[in-house]
Amino acid sequence: MEVTLQNLTKKFPGRDKKKHEDVIAVNDFTFEIPDGKLIGLLGPSGCGKSTTLNLISGLLKPTEGRIFFGEEDVTDLPPENRGIGLVFQNYALYPHLTVKQNILFPLENLKGKDKLSKAQMLEKAYEAARLVQIDDLMDRKPGELSGGQQQRVAIARALVKRPKVLLLDEPLSNLDARLRLQTREEIRRIQRETKITTIFVTHDQEEAMSISDMIVVMKEGVVQQIDKPQKVYDDPKNLFVAKFLGTPPVNVFTGQIKDQKLYIGNDCVMEAKGVKDQAVYVGIRPEGFCPRADGTLCCILQGVEVMGRDISVISANEASLNTTVRSIVGTENKADMEKILSMSEGRITNDAVVKFALAPHKVFIFQKETEERIYL
Repeated sequence: MEVTLQNLTKKFPGRDKKKHEDVIAVNDFTFEIPDGKLIGLLGPSGCGKSTTLNLISGLLKPTEGRIFFGEEDVTDLPPENRGIGLVFQNYALYPHLTVKQNILFPLENLKGKDKLSKAQMLEKAYEAARLVQIDDLMDRKPGELSGGQQQRVAIARALVKRPKVLLLDEPLSNLDARLRLQTREEIRRIQRETKITTIFVTHDQEEAMSISDMIVVMKEGVVQQIDKPQKVYDDPKNLFVAKFLGTPPVNVFTGQIKDQKLYIGNDCVMEAKGVKDQAVYVGIRPEGFCPRADGTLCCILQGVEVMGRDISVISANEASLNTTVRSIVGTENKADMEKILSMSEGRITNDAVVKFALAPHKVFIFQKETEERIYL
């Protein structure tokens, strides 16, 4: 089912009695969600992603704009008539009912032409349970299950009616790290098998990037960028997007364009042809550093972390806005890496300089005032 959002806006009355200003939770959101795709709504707390999900589900009514499921305008339809499945962060299972009864519950409320026989309901319930691999737990109650198993029950309950659209509101937040990884892989598998259009809300960029066909990055109710996860990582439109995606995070420096060259501090690090002289922010992904004796960016070595295949070089630079500059480098350039490792083994002093060459496609330049990307 294709989902289309047209100029979607949601305002809440402000609590400041003196200013009487509305709080804009979602601001003019327009997007066409393709049929059968998994879309990640990504952003920090308070960015409007859960509000957007609640607007799509019908739990909230938009202040402005329209919502379409295919050709049907569902803006004024109640949630029960939209054909959605909704999974919450806290599972929301009935504790006095068994797993089977929890999954059956949505089917038991069907009326009219949609009403099913008991045999049909049981068949659908077991089909949904097998899909999420809990068909051997049907007689247990939620209190007898782990967090991951409870979340699977919630997903099965949402899927049992074969909804047009599946909505997941931070479904992994209450799980530990291992279960979170396992469950997100399961969600991706289930979505691919069912081909149900799915919208997944999360503040965890790793989750969004690992399972989404496309991600929508939001900030303060405004969409910042929509694209495939790797494209957003490789080609951020502004400083916020660059900083929000990536682990370790992007290294940000204050910089200067002079005579079509980019400077970080006193170091001329690369060409900036066609860009007028101005103060800028410079973002460099951790994997964009290459230690070289003739490198253009000079930093003060603070430490080295060996992580098997890769090495993390921790350094400092006066122009850095991060506490430290973190560079993830491979071991291909053995001579320069051995020099850095030997420096880190002794007592590191302020004259322990490490030089980096920069990979141009991992360097992003942003306007100082607007923080919008400057393309070279």
